[in-house]
Amino acid sequence: MRLSFWDVVRVGGSGLRTRPLRVVLSALGIAIGIAAMVAVVGISTSSRAQLSRELDALGTNLLTAGPGKTFFGDSSHLPSSAEAMVARIGPVTSVSATGQVKTARVYRTDRIPAAESGGIAVLAARPGLLGTVGASMQAGTWLTAPTYPTVVLGSKAATLLGLRNGLGLSVWLGDRWFTVVGILAPAPLAPALDTAALIGWPVAEQVLGFDGYATTIYARARDDAVTAVADVLAATANPSAPNEVQVSRPSDALAAREATDATFTGLLLGLGAVALLVGGVGVANTMVISVLERRAEIGLRRSLGATRGQIRLQFLTESLLLSFLGGLAGVLLGVLVTLSYAAWRDWLFAVPLWVPVGVFAVTLLVGAVAGLYPAVRAARLSPTVALAAS
Repeated sequence: MRLSFWDVVRVGGSGLRTRPLRVVLSALGIAIGIAAMVAVVGISTSSRAQLSRELDALGTNLLTAGPGKTFFGDSSHLPSSAEAMVARIGPVTSVSATGQVKTARVYRTDRIPAAESGGIAVLAARPGLLGTVGASMQAGTWLTAPTYPTVVLGSKAATLLGLRNGLGLSVWLGDRWFTVVGILAPAPLAPALDTAALIGWPVAEQVLGFDGYATTIYARARDDAVTAVADVLAATANPSAPNEVQVSRPSDALAAREATDATFTGLLLGLGAVALLVGGVGVANTMVISVLERRAEIGLRRSLGATRGQIRLQFLTESLLLSFLGGLAGVLLGVLVTLSYAAWRDWLFAVPLWVPVGVFAVTLLVGAVAGLYPAVRAARLSPTVALAAS
């Protein structure tokens, strides 16, 4: 007698319904491996989608130029005309700069020991800095009066000083009080601003003895000319010693971070595969025990006319159903973890379609391999031996 597809599913499922606890524990091993793989790929994809959104918003056409080292290894500085020279490059659309005020430190009060500066740099900033680097204000306003002792704090600097909502308060900067007028939002393309206290260029020169040399020049170029501008930026900023200028593209740092994340993604995928393999071994073990416990059933079915192929198909179906249930639970759990993590980080949620399709295919393959030996062993039992052993 030939069994239909649904007959095979019903017969295979009957063995699972009689041992629910064992089924849950066996499927759990498969589910953990699948959930790990789905979550790793989903989180990695969501991270890349978020990075693409950030770069689309911030642009990949920002370049920076800063002083490097001289031929003898000493620190160099950019010429005072560097900003103006860079602005004369044809494809450059905007230029701004910051300069480190090396003699100044910033503190919450004038009672804090000088050594406890918290690593917050004091930077002189040009008025157009925000527009050039694509930064924005989290609170307050930018340096609208650069000749007055006002300061804008980077997002991390404000946290270190305990002033996340400290607009209107004062900080002790360079042996005098400066009023906090704004706090920057995190600046992905200019992370140095996050840990800095920014003051007006004129007040830095007049009050704090700033030498006026820019330590970082930010330049926006047309999208179709970024590489060309990068090639001439060093020679333009310092024509007499272009080898002493360091040129970089901040968006490349974000891409490098993503490449590092991809390495960890591969490692975690390997761990997920190991968990899936362990789950497959658990399924195989469950099926072997099931064959030993159900020899009476096998003998009875064989004596009633079931063929070896039907017995083999029954146990193979049980293994496949067990893996399918574990895979389904794993996919749902992995998607839930990815969705929760993306929501927590305020990322775009993205899980490629090939992930659930691929993991189901892998799950069924694991179930088939895990159930093959138990199914063959069950089919080889003769009715008389099976009934006698029971």
